[in-house]
Amino acid sequence: MKELERFVFGAAVAAALAFFHVAAHGTDHVVRIGFQKYGNFILLKGTGELEKKLATRGFTVEWTEFPSGPPLLEAINAGALDIGQTGEAPPIFAQAAATDFVYIAHEPPAPQGEAILVPRDSPIKSVADLKGRKVALNKGSNVHYLLVKLLEKAGIRYSDIEPVFLAPADARAAFERGSVAAWVIWDPYQAAAEVAIAARTLADGTGVVPNNQFYLARKAFADVNPQIVDAVIDAVADVDRWAENNASTVAQQLSAGIGIPAAVLEIALQRQTYGIKPLDDATVTEQQGIADTFYGLGLIPKPIVVSTIVRRTGT
Repeated sequence: MKELERFVFGAAVAAALAFFHVAAHGTDHVVRIGFQKYGNFILLKGTGELEKKLATRGFTVEWTEFPSGPPLLEAINAGALDIGQTGEAPPIFAQAAATDFVYIAHEPPAPQGEAILVPRDSPIKSVADLKGRKVALNKGSNVHYLLVKLLEKAGIRYSDIEPVFLAPADARAAFERGSVAAWVIWDPYQAAAEVAIAARTLADGTGVVPNNQFYLARKAFADVNPQIVDAVIDAVADVDRWAENNASTVAQQLSAGIGIPAAVLEIALQRQTYGIKPLDDATVTEQQGIADTFYGLGLIPKPIVVSTIVRRTGT
């Protein structure tokens, strides 16, 4: 269970960070939020609106950036974060590793926002052609599930390809060198590769996976501070509604921090979906399907029940 071994190691590192945080700042009246370079949380951070909303309740906000979902959940597991946002797969691995967290909200499916890419002149024409080849992906991320399902649809077993686990920057370098035959990646890195190096989309998630984004909270924090959790979700929903009708402005705001041209980000934003809401039964069922798939492949060591860690509105 290498995925879980990595999770436990990462949690130990995050625990050390949490210890130093407590020593320096204490834990009272601070909301610690994990964000990634792309998405609603980075937009909310830029506005300063959450700080204003929570100041009236006596809380401050502390932001920490993560390169992807798995290390963000490792930090929640270690008590170093209170709230964060990830794709579909990281919460599955985290629940299997007994991380004490709850789902608090989600964004609608965005299946075009992740894909398998191949070089423009690659002889690979279908997912079935990946058999026996090296495929780069971020271990435990949303694209992990995308790859599994696309292989399944093509009649190829997961064991028939050679996964190469790399973070996005390293994966792109390997992809450009030709060290891997394909790269499974999400936006905005997906859009950047399509534009900058003319990467060709072999297949995306359309009709195969939902590609939901989830908002998660450390359970102990959510239990003690339900109004603060609600306030955070309300604030990010406000930003989400604004972003839906201001793609060009959003792209300009994100461009410098991400290091991706605004015009490229607009492509990614066109594939994004909007409307943050609590998890409904259909979304829980979809997430349970991911968990069952990973268990069947031996990627997690035991069955899990997603519905047991879903926070219902106002509870």
